[in-house]
Formats: sequence, C-alpha cells, structure tokens
Amino acid sequence: MADRRLQVFHTVARLLSFTKAAETLHMTQPAVTFQVKQLEEQFNTRLFDRTHNRISLTEAGVVVYDYAERIIALYTEMANRVGEMTGDLRGHLLLGASTTIAEYMLPRVLGDFKIKYPDVQVRLHVGNTDKIVHMIEDNSIDLGLVEGAVTNKSLATLKCCMDSMVMIAPPEHPLADHDSVTPQELLDYPFVSREEGSGTREVTMEFLHHAGLDSDDLHITMELGSPEAVKGAVEGGLGIAVVSEATVLKELALGSLVAKPLNPPLARPYSFVYQKQKFRSLVMDEFLEFAKERCAVSMLVLPKRREDRQ
Repeated sequence: MADRRLQVFHTVARLLSFTKAAETLHMTQPAVTFQVKQLEEQFNTRLFDRTHNRISLTEAGVVVYDYAERIIALYTEMANRVGEMTGDLRGHLLLGASTTIAEYMLPRVLGDFKIKYPDVQVRLHVGNTDKIVHMIEDNSIDLGLVEGAVTNKSLATLKCCMDSMVMIAPPEHPLADHDSVTPQELLDYPFVSREEGSGTREVTMEFLHHAGLDSDDLHITMELGSPEAVKGAVEGGLGIAVVSEATVLKELALGSLVAKPLNPPLARPYSFVYQKQKFRSLVMDEFLEFAKERCAVSMLVLPKRREDRQ
C-alpha cells in the first residue's frame, strides 16, 4: 500500500476499534494510534470522535473512509492486473480457519504455498466456525476455511474436501469393541463436547437430530475449546467424543485412544467462505485452487491406524 496511514485508518474505521485494528494488522496499539494521528494532522481535522472508550467516525472521517475504500480496492486491482501480466504473484492474504483445520490440515498447505509463492504474505487467524464467519462478515479477513455450516446468504461457500467423523474412547471403554457406534449409543455414556459455535459440535448435534434424538439428552460432562483438550479429556476417562478422524492419527498409532465409525456414517465438508461482492484478488484465487488441491490430497492420504497395521 502506497500510504500505510490510509490502510491503518481504514482498518480502524471498519472495526471501530484501535485494539482490534492492531490485532488485525499485527501492530502495537500505540503504532496504530500514531498512524491515525498523522493522517489527522495531514487533513488538519479529527477523523474519529472518542467518547467513553468508544469511537465513531466524524463527518470528515466518513468522507475519508469512503475514498479509502475505493483507493484500496483500486490499488489491489492494479496490483493484480500487473501480476497477471508479469506472472509475478505477490501481496497479502488475510486468512481465517476454524480450530480443527488450522491445527491439523493447514500447516502443511501453508508451508507448501510459501515455498511456491515466497512473495505472498499470509496472516492466519484461528477461531471456531462462528468466529471465522463473523470475521468474514466484518471484512477482518479475506478468506475463511471452516467445517461448520454457513447460513449467511451474502457469503459464498466453496467446498474444499470431506472430513470423516468418528467416535473416540479409551481402549478399555465398552464401545471400544464395537464395529461402529449408533446415535443412541452416544447418549448412553458421558460425553466430552466442543464449545458452542464449534463446527464439530454443530455437526454432532445435527447427527442426533437426524436420528430423531434430542441433543439435550446428551450427557455432556465437559465443554472444551480445542481438539487437543477434547482428546486429553477422553484419554483421561472423562467421556467419549465425536471428532474428525484426522485429529486422532497420533493417538490411534500410539494406542491411547480407539476410534469407531458412526452408523450411519458421518462426514462434513471443509468449506472456503468469502464475501460474494468482494473483489477476489489474484492471490486469493491462486490460494483457493492451491489449497483445494492440497487439502483433498491430505485428507485422502492418511496414515494407517494401529489396528489396520496388525
């Protein structure tokens, strides 16, 4: 961006928060405040009203924000047109991913993408599905990758690959000897669940609803905010859980957990999500194609479970 001050101002104005802008831009809050102050000095007017720890745009701020939107969009379009002509892919991509995807699938994808396109800077934000969708809605990120359903009709979704879900339990658990696990059997034992807003939790509840069962009958003993925490609780004998098969490969190999398919089978899509009306940069288009190919391969080529090797 030719004028960093304009980019910083635009981010603060969009989020109406210096703190959130600093997090989004990976800057300190004093640095963000300094950039905005410099822009206000250039125009010799206040761009924000600050009252009771809240900020709002002044009349001049609204004008500057409107022009900043167009300037940033034109700059991005210009950079992409030149990149198409020269074949030189460079720029920034603000990416968000739900926890399971960020921890178990994306690291290798991002590493390979960086090797192929060293001049592209990718910034990754991690949260549950609800958080990532909200960040897309308020333009905090360019592209999200989630495992939950997206209901906002103003957002576009593009399926990346399918993810198989399994029931996990300690090796000594009564369900460990079963060939598969039914929805009713999930209700018969203590259950370790992901938190509200998690795509894993949402798909589990839908699985029960489709079987004609009430998810309120699920005996949830703990609600945890990450797959690692869920696995640790199950290993500790606190209950069974439903998780992505890709998250338990290490535990299956070590024999600390067993995984059983659900009956009927349960799978969910990993989906890209982005704003329909937002200009899709060349960097974003290239990452979409690259990640879709890599994600599908990584989900298909899974190490064998311990019991499959015996």
